[in-house]
Amino acid sequence: MTQSTGPTLLGVDVILVGTILAGVAAAAIMLAIYAAVTVRDPMAKRVKSLNARRAELKAGIMAPRPKKRQSIVRRSDTTDSVRDTLQKMSVLQESQIKVVQRRLAQAGYRNKELAVMVILGRMVLPIAVGLIAVVLVYFSNTFPEWGSFKRFLAFAGSVLIAYKAPDLYLSNKAKKRSDAIRKGLPDAIDLLVICAEAGLTIDASFNRVSRELGRAYPELGEEFALTAIELSFLTERRQAFENLAYRVDLDSVGNMITTMIQTEKYGTPLASALRVLSAEFRNERMMRAEEKAARLPAIMTVPLIMFILPVLFVVILGPAACSIADAFSEGPMGG
Repeated sequence: MTQSTGPTLLGVDVILVGTILAGVAAAAIMLAIYAAVTVRDPMAKRVKSLNARRAELKAGIMAPRPKKRQSIVRRSDTTDSVRDTLQKMSVLQESQIKVVQRRLAQAGYRNKELAVMVILGRMVLPIAVGLIAVVLVYFSNTFPEWGSFKRFLAFAGSVLIAYKAPDLYLSNKAKKRSDAIRKGLPDAIDLLVICAEAGLTIDASFNRVSRELGRAYPELGEEFALTAIELSFLTERRQAFENLAYRVDLDSVGNMITTMIQTEKYGTPLASALRVLSAEFRNERMMRAEEKAARLPAIMTVPLIMFILPVLFVVILGPAACSIADAFSEGPMGG
């Protein structure tokens, strides 16, 4: 006669499941305590890149006249050798480099020379992943039940994913960065209006807003701080605004930059124009929130069916099922 080690519900050991859930809850609590105790400044790493950009602009201004027109970028021997190799292979195009450089800037990477490494990754990753896929699919006995068509699909899919992996990574990172900047843009415009009405200049206003919003919106604070640095050092202030629109792929930022350039050119009041932009951005954010709220019932249908209803059935029908099972198990013995 076998003896049960503990109570069971629908064939599942309740004590074992409870122990696992308690362990998961304890680990989650420890992780939450660690995250709350080790709060780090989100602008700490970004300040280094801003200081490096300030030093580059200052070096370009202080340099002699022949060197002043040179492009100020951080170069290294590795990227230079990779660039030379790709140029010898005739696979490096200037238009392709510019596209990758803009994606890097939108993703938050300031070193434009990394574009060469991204293009190299497009070449190397498909070859390396393709060789691994060939070994696993064709020469090893890892998937013996697969046919020839399924093996070819696995090989082609792995090569295609490896080729698109750098672009997908940059696109995902740029999208997350743009979403973070979009959230804080209305607050930043309001602070710019306050600074403009207080009599601060545009570069001082950008610097002040970057300090105030650096902790709440570190991505936006970094972009505004970099714009303030470029406004202070670049000879053409229009170029600093265009650089901000170049680094942030948002229509709202483009509208703000257009307003800034027009106020600089025609001398129109900056505070009134920014106040209109702030109202438009807040209405846009409210419409996005209403759109997400309208989609919520349809999105909650699947989790409700998969997770909430089964638990509800177990809670309601579980005691009745246990009582019926006990009655059937005791019936023959009593007879």
